[in-house]
Amino acid sequence: MAKDASNASLYHPFNHCRLLCSAIAILLIFAGITALVLYLIYRPARPHLTILGAAIYHLSHAVSAAPTTAIATSMQFTVAIHNPNGRAAVQLDRLCSYVSYRDQPITPPASLPSVYQEADGTVIVSPVLGADMVPVSAEVEAGLMNDEAYGVVQLRLVITGRVKYRPGPFKSGINWIREMTLSSEKMQQ
Repeated sequence: MAKDASNASLYHPFNHCRLLCSAIAILLIFAGITALVLYLIYRPARPHLTILGAAIYHLSHAVSAAPTTAIATSMQFTVAIHNPNGRAAVQLDRLCSYVSYRDQPITPPASLPSVYQEADGTVIVSPVLGADMVPVSAEVEAGLMNDEAYGVVQLRLVITGRVKYRPGPFKSGINWIREMTLSSEKMQQ
């Protein structure tokens, strides 16, 4: 009779539930380890932006009777976009660039073409920015003209857009904003 009681406890419904929960837990642990390994192999990195050259063609201010001031600029930057991912291609969409001074835009936004880069690829773009009047505050206009007279103007080239990583069979979409700072030497008009 003692043997029958011990055999009955082996097939008790509570043991089936414990076995099922253990199997699900082990599967979840293996799935987590697999996801971690795939992330470490295909880990996406942001594209690196490097300014290769800059040309400032025109920089002037317009003062009107109204209390607002405006700045007209014309600039061209040569930017190298490098994909540091060794195993993932990158699609750059909806790229837009503008130049700011003291965190205020001084050029209207300009669209850049979509870019597809293979792994470890580099693409060079050369947008021409400006040519329209942009309203700015009086402090920004005065600071820009003072810095121009001094000979050094700290400008920031801002490129915004969307990057999609294509690591093998996987697809992801991540929004990003990448900013580069440019300090130009003596500007001549």
